[in-house]
Order: sequence, then C-alpha cells, then structure tokens
Amino acid sequence: MLYHLLYPLHQYLSVLNVTRYITFRTAAASLTALLVSLALGPWMIRKLRDFQVGQVIRQEGPASHRAKAGTPTMGGLLILTAAITPTLLWADLTNVYVWIAVGTTAGFGLVGFLDDYLKIVRQSHHGLIPRYKLGAQVLFAAGVGVVLLLLAQQGLYNTRLIFPFFKWLIPDLGWGYVPFAVLVLVGASNAVNLTDGLDGLAISCFAVAAAAYTALAYITGHRVFAEYLLIVRFAPAAELTVFCGALVGASLGFLWYNSYPAEIFMGDVGSLGLGGALGTVAILIKQELLLVIVGGVFVLEALSVIVQVGSFKLTGNRVFRMAPLHHHFELVGWSEPKVIFRFLIVAIVFALFSLTTLKLR
Repeated sequence: MLYHLLYPLHQYLSVLNVTRYITFRTAAASLTALLVSLALGPWMIRKLRDFQVGQVIRQEGPASHRAKAGTPTMGGLLILTAAITPTLLWADLTNVYVWIAVGTTAGFGLVGFLDDYLKIVRQSHHGLIPRYKLGAQVLFAAGVGVVLLLLAQQGLYNTRLIFPFFKWLIPDLGWGYVPFAVLVLVGASNAVNLTDGLDGLAISCFAVAAAAYTALAYITGHRVFAEYLLIVRFAPAAELTVFCGALVGASLGFLWYNSYPAEIFMGDVGSLGLGGALGTVAILIKQELLLVIVGGVFVLEALSVIVQVGSFKLTGNRVFRMAPLHHHFELVGWSEPKVIFRFLIVAIVFALFSLTTLKLR
C-alpha cells in the first residue's frame, strides 16, 4: 500500500525513488514487523490474560512444564498480524504470488486458531478432531496447488522441481504438482507445530529458516544471481523477499516475549500459520526440496515423532525417551535453555548449508 502511494511521488521527491528497490522495502517490512510485534506484545499479553486464554499443558509431557500452565497462548495472532500488515504496506500488491503467500498463511493460521480455541473452551490439550484438522490443512494446501497449476497453464508458473546438488534434474510434475504441494504445505505446518514445545524454540528456528528463504527469494528473482547459480529464474518471486523479511521481523519481535521464560506462547495459530508460510514460499520460489535442509530442525522433530510412533506400534519399544526430539534431550538431563540454544545452533548450520548447495550445483 505504501509502495503504491509513495513510488508515484518520486518524480516530485527524488528520495522516494528508493521505494522501487526490493532490498529497501524488505528492510522496511522487517523493521515495521519488528516494531509492530514489540509495540503490540504487552497489550496482547494483557488482553489474553484478561480473557483467561491460557496454555493447557499435556499431562504426559515433562513434569517441569506443568508450571507453565496458564501462560497466555494464541500469541500467533501477534506474529501473523506483525508479518501480514507490513507485507501489505511494503509489497507490490499487484503481484499474485504475494497474495497466495498471505492467503495461505492466514488459512493455516485459521485452522490453528480453531484448534487453540477449542482447547481453551474445553480446558484440554485436545482441540480439533485430528481428521478435521488435517482435512482442513489438506484443503487449503490443495487449493494452493490448483491455483499454481492454473497459473502454470497460463505460462505464469512452472511445475518443475529443482533438486539440490543437480544442475539438470528438473522433472515436470504436471498435475502431480497438486498432491506434491499438499505434501510440502501440510508437512511444513505440522513440523513447525511439533517443534513448538519449548520457550522460544520454534520461533527462533523459524526466524533462521525465514532469513534463509529471504535470501533465496531475492536470488530467485535476480537475473544475474539466478543465471550464475544455474537456478530457475522466476522474476515475480522476488517480491516474496518482502514477505520473508516481514516474517523475520515478526519472529524476532515475538521472540522478545517468547524467550525463556516465556510470557506468551504462539499456539497452533502461530505454528501452523508459520509452517504454512514457510512451505508456501518454498513452493513459490521453486525451492521446495531445499526446505528439507533449510528447515532441518523441523524435519528432525517430525521424524522423531514418526520413528517413535512407528517403533512403538511395531515392536512395543520406544526409540526416544519422549518425542518430539526436544523432550528427549530434556529427559536425558539437558536444561531447557540448553536444548533451545543448541537446536538454534543446528538450525543456523542447516540454513547456511542450504545456501551453499546453490553453489555446489
């Protein structure tokens, strides 16, 4: 919105010409998101307490977590507000891919909101019935896949996959891209959701992944960088750099209040919304498979649950003391802050490695 208002005025005030540059608008969106988070954080914490919107702790979880019961939750509303508002202010709103990213984030956030709401009303960690929750995620994800398929038929998108480390392996999935998009989006949203179990863990790892995708979105839309790195150039994807920058700023602002000991939790409205955002950006900039590396911590957390459940059902034995993985390390003696910071270090390593794969191709 500000972009459309300010840039036309550059012929009268030359300094406003800077608004045409994606790098400037990305920085502006990131700072705006950070300020919105910091400014609205105390108000939201106070309102959530007034409405008694407190976290319900699972009895099966680590005993040390029971003291967190009643901590304001649904803080994801703050994150999504702080990310979407600056995007609408600083991005080029004629770009359809920006609207796809914003719409998908809001859609997955809505599923999480309903899940959180039911948990609070019932005073139980059981929210939406799992099949309904998964079904809603699949529905939104399939919608994204269909929209992209329609855009591909108009020559505005392509359904090819880029494989890390391989230059010429770019198969076209065609109609198969719809179920693939569902797999990416549902997988990403639930992986972030599973990681959200310790103060600041999910949001700090997400901020690192979002920062990596900020760089990837810019490179994908940049003619020189894309040609040099032999990746599929997709010029409209460059505008998603602004969206990713807003996600980084919103995450850092929320982390201010969510860091150990947390004053507020993001809830499913945050974790599902952010996971959906990350998966959508990965799809739109044609770096879907790289998401496995960029979000390596999220992948490990999800795999630990799959392995734990599979092992218990098949053999009756557990591989980990508790899943997701962060709970396992808590139970072997790591303090909560140590688990958080070590996982954050791993997230940074994964993000840096994902960027090196571009050159390795």
